[in-house]
Amino acid sequence: MNVVLLGPPGAGKGTQAVRMCEVFGLKHLSSGDILRAERKAHSELGRQAQDYMDRGVLVPDDLILAMMMEHISRCEGGTGFLLDGFPRTVVQARGLDERLGERGWKLDAVVDITVADEEVTKRLTGRWTCPKDGRIYHELFSAPAKAGVCDDCGEALTRRKDDEPDVVGQRLRTYHAETEPVKTYYEDRGVLRTVDGGGTADEVAALTKEVCRT
Repeated sequence: MNVVLLGPPGAGKGTQAVRMCEVFGLKHLSSGDILRAERKAHSELGRQAQDYMDRGVLVPDDLILAMMMEHISRCEGGTGFLLDGFPRTVVQARGLDERLGERGWKLDAVVDITVADEEVTKRLTGRWTCPKDGRIYHELFSAPAKAGVCDDCGEALTRRKDDEPDVVGQRLRTYHAETEPVKTYYEDRGVLRTVDGGGTADEVAALTKEVCRT
């Protein structure tokens, strides 16, 4: 099974992707994780992507498509893959279909997790991370015992640049302008499945599992 997971930033795609991969035995390919790893490694792609990511806008289609296909190609012979955060534009979606078709592969389902903008903003701007051990906190849902300090190591918490309120707003505007048309593309191909992402992680997981089996 080959699956694409769509949804705005903060929709919980990462959490649901892990669960779906465990249930269906899929390889999890997160464009965000891969891009951040490239950026941390100071690779050529990472340097090119740095400016786009910091401003909350999309990495150009040709760069992200080439990068994702390189990782997808490593899944040959496996049970399938799940793409998390990709494709984000119709150009990427068409390019993905073309390149998969060249290998005799296809997408079996495209799951769209829907969440209101107000909820997305609340989820992202309240998120803080320990730079030492990577633990993530949230002002409303999982606050540290002492504000601004990691419970485990006492390190001062930081907020990712792309979780700053102004950048979150830009990320949402970019999503609505460029990514939502991807839904129509996949709907026309009969593979789009819509899931309400406003519930608990367990509730959303149950819904994603159900739509993937239909």
